[in-house]
Amino acid sequence: MSNLMQLLKECVGDQGLITGSAMAEHPACVYMLPKAIVRPCDTAELSRVMQICHQQNQAVVSRGGGSGLVAGTVVSTDEVLLSLERMNQIEELDVRERTMTVQAGVVLQVVQEAAAEQGLFFPLDLGARGSATIGGNIATNAGGNRVVRYGMVREMVLGLESVLADGTIVESMKSVVKNNTGYDLKQLFIGSEGTLGVVTRAILRLQSAPISHNTALVAVDSFDKLIDLLSATDQLLGGTMSSYEVMWKNYYEHVCRAGARHRMPLSADYPFYVIIESMGANQEADSASFERALENLFEKGLIVDAVLAKSKAEIASIWAIRDDVEALMNLFPYFVFDVSLPLKHMEAYVKTVESKVHSTWPDDSCCISFGHLGDGNLHFIIRAAGQFEKARRQVDDIVYGELRAYQGVISAEHGIGMEKRAYLDVSRNDIEMELMRTLKRSLDPKGILNPGKIFE
Repeated sequence: MSNLMQLLKECVGDQGLITGSAMAEHPACVYMLPKAIVRPCDTAELSRVMQICHQQNQAVVSRGGGSGLVAGTVVSTDEVLLSLERMNQIEELDVRERTMTVQAGVVLQVVQEAAAEQGLFFPLDLGARGSATIGGNIATNAGGNRVVRYGMVREMVLGLESVLADGTIVESMKSVVKNNTGYDLKQLFIGSEGTLGVVTRAILRLQSAPISHNTALVAVDSFDKLIDLLSATDQLLGGTMSSYEVMWKNYYEHVCRAGARHRMPLSADYPFYVIIESMGANQEADSASFERALENLFEKGLIVDAVLAKSKAEIASIWAIRDDVEALMNLFPYFVFDVSLPLKHMEAYVKTVESKVHSTWPDDSCCISFGHLGDGNLHFIIRAAGQFEKARRQVDDIVYGELRAYQGVISAEHGIGMEKRAYLDVSRNDIEMELMRTLKRSLDPKGILNPGKIFE
């Protein structure tokens, strides 16, 4: 056993270190095999692990639930994989203060359910809720389905603890909402994708659980009406709108017909479908208000068809359509994209991307669109036949290259990882990127934290 492995084993014990053929059984090693997997059980152990790796110039890749989509946790055979799966405890849930203190390896759904049991609500929600971890959510500044009302993860974190590349513990674990005492250090690590430090613990800000929950799936016959519908709905619902999710016809039709996993609530005759969700304080009154809003939207001509969910089961079945991106996996080879741009430019941008994809691959391609349009977040699933790596570069050039003209950014919520780093200059100018590199050099001078992610 090498000196590095011996030191790591002494630090985390037999349960905390996986090496050799045993790594193949770990879910992180389906497609890649690191030098070793290190699984510390608390911040102190993780700090000591980083001290050892820093002294040995050993590169470390930190991993949460493995649900990322930008190759942000890809690890090579000469890198150590740092898994936070054993740091999975909810340390405290303070009902009166409406906060929850958690370790980074806690799964998002566990946080949601623990809050709900106390009549509270953690508003972050995304399709990978059952596997994504809070540490990963924080490291990528996750968004999800309710950003239009509650914001990104950045707005949901009050306190944060992180470990730097040399093992230094940065503890900013204050539970107050207002803290205007100089630089907000926790914000350095939120969205940094594990390149500046490893998130270990967090104090999450909870909300009072909504009492009412109303959901509808509506059909819209033009993109201009989608934009008008967003503002009109928000106004009619008095600020209680929590989600505004749009599916283009190609997404809705494909998901509903793929393997017949979903009943089609509305016919597939319309160009756009929107999930409108409202959360409030009085189910009876809010349901009546929600129905009046739908009637008003019909009268304005902003929607042409609608189905109103009448039970939790019906709400779940509508959301299951939007969450079932897995139904698109039969389009392989496919490429997944997550971009953001002003709504006023979105229709032209989508048509430009579709046109270029279809003209480049006229015989075997498709471009499926959907997203969190309430906050300008657009997703593509693009199929393009041919040699995989070549096709990926061509599709990337189309999707990201066209964003420049439409004032867009290459990542709305998934991060940069390795997949988008070559296109970072689409969204960041030279001064911004040099300042980002300066931060990286300051906090990780040896470059051992998640190397190759964000920057080469």
